[in-house]
Amino acid sequence: MMQFGFHSVRHDPTLFILYTGLANVKVFDWLLDTCRNHVKQIHGNLTMEDHLLLLLMKMRLGLINKDLAARFNMNPVIVSRIMRNWLPIISQLLKPLIKWPSRAAARANLPKVFQKKFSKVITIIDCFEIFMERPTCLNARAQTWSSYKHHNTAKYLIGITPAGAICFISEGWGGRVSDKEIVNSSEFLDHVHYGDEIMADRGFTISEELAMKGAILHIPSFRKKGQKQLSPKQVDTSRQIARCRIHVERVI
Repeated sequence: MMQFGFHSVRHDPTLFILYTGLANVKVFDWLLDTCRNHVKQIHGNLTMEDHLLLLLMKMRLGLINKDLAARFNMNPVIVSRIMRNWLPIISQLLKPLIKWPSRAAARANLPKVFQKKFSKVITIIDCFEIFMERPTCLNARAQTWSSYKHHNTAKYLIGITPAGAICFISEGWGGRVSDKEIVNSSEFLDHVHYGDEIMADRGFTISEELAMKGAILHIPSFRKKGQKQLSPKQVDTSRQIARCRIHVERVI
């Protein structure tokens, strides 16, 4: 039986997307060429293509090290070494690709669903959480506990353009932190300028912070104290926001 490797998925588009999350082999080749001179061949029996495939499978599918070790016929310790060596380097090499869009670029690539009411939206933001093992330190355990996920997590703020390109990712925070606190403590507000419009979920109560920058926040409406139900206009606007905001969920 032939050993699993890059040759197993290269010519199968369905498997290739499943294991790597990349659009096609050309993107994979470009990524490997970009990092080839900066990373090490940790395991002599694995090609550089297999090293990168293993890394992408770990990130894409969340496979445990023992699973990957069995697939690639190696010791789980080697899988860990590849991850520790490759991941920080690739992160630094690809970081410049995350760019805040100019207004002209955002408008030129504006999807049709935004054009009627949200033509000035520069970015859609949301937070996502990644599960982690429970820390042994009690303080760290408390800081990373997410009441929303009922698990210890690392939490990140992400921003995308209306066209779906990632334009901002914050540093990692403990799952306990609120959405508003990440916005205020990260560098997100440094990118916001007068006249920008930001779209988010109703948990992002940052309208005052954006107003200080001369920017506007679009979030779904919610019932205020003493209000029995939303007005038809509020319901319609909330539906339109939800239809646009779903794109950030898809990117996550």
